[in-house]
Amino acid sequence: MKTYKQYLQEQAYSETTITGNEKQVESFKKWCKRNHTTPIEIDYKTCLKFIKYLNRKGTAKQTVNHRVRSIKTYFNYLIDVAYRTDNPIDNIIIKGERRSINYNLLEADELEDLYYSFETENIKDKYHRLTAKRSKVITGLIVYQGLNTTSLNKLKTEHLQLNKGKIYVPSTRKSNARELELKPWQIMEFIEYQNEVLPLLQKRIKNYTDLLFPINTRFNVLTSQITKKLKKYNQKVENPKQIRASVITNWLGQYNLRKVQYLAGHRYISSTERYLQDDLENLHEMVNNFHPIS
Repeated sequence: MKTYKQYLQEQAYSETTITGNEKQVESFKKWCKRNHTTPIEIDYKTCLKFIKYLNRKGTAKQTVNHRVRSIKTYFNYLIDVAYRTDNPIDNIIIKGERRSINYNLLEADELEDLYYSFETENIKDKYHRLTAKRSKVITGLIVYQGLNTTSLNKLKTEHLQLNKGKIYVPSTRKSNARELELKPWQIMEFIEYQNEVLPLLQKRIKNYTDLLFPINTRFNVLTSQITKKLKKYNQKVENPKQIRASVITNWLGQYNLRKVQYLAGHRYISSTERYLQDDLENLHEMVNNFHPIS
């Protein structure tokens, strides 16, 4: 049977995070023992007592939420190894944690305009025309799939599933893997990119790896160049992080939290909730009603 550490390694957690999670779990086990239960047997009501213990006076809400997330992950491990069938605290959120509110976001039509405005044809130099087509494909993945620089840099040619109209996004140290739908026009761009543009770029820069976007510089340099060009089309554009925040916020207007969590690759639902805007107070009210933890 796999250990908890092996489970976390499979989920692509860093060694530092693994060590921290193991420490929190050991503390949880000791609390369970003092309260005549075990992580395998503990029920929802007793879990609330544990969270109340964590939430004792003077402990920051952010710290409590961090510790609760560690225990949530441990319950998921127990489910994975068939020791439990449920995660009793999966939907618990500690109220009062400070959340960031996003400003200067782009609307859905503004995001789409960035993609359609991206010039690739009226460029005399052949190599620059190729790099422009690469940049437009990357722009599509940013404005439609909300990918960040880390995820873009990890994409390989095998992750493209053009016959299914999808792209597989592998997990990173901070995000979960997911399979995302491509827009029909993205599929057409990718066919040209994969069959014509990519081989020529590989030959030019002498980089024949299986990366979907091989480059001869740091990837954040490339995304900075793309952002600079996008800013010419819309002065509101600031950086890839702002664009991703815009995409996620727009998703929240279309889908439920769990679906947006999946699309964004967030490990925790609380990460998705940070992008809520007008509904933030309603969310807190719901949490207060169902999980009245002070």
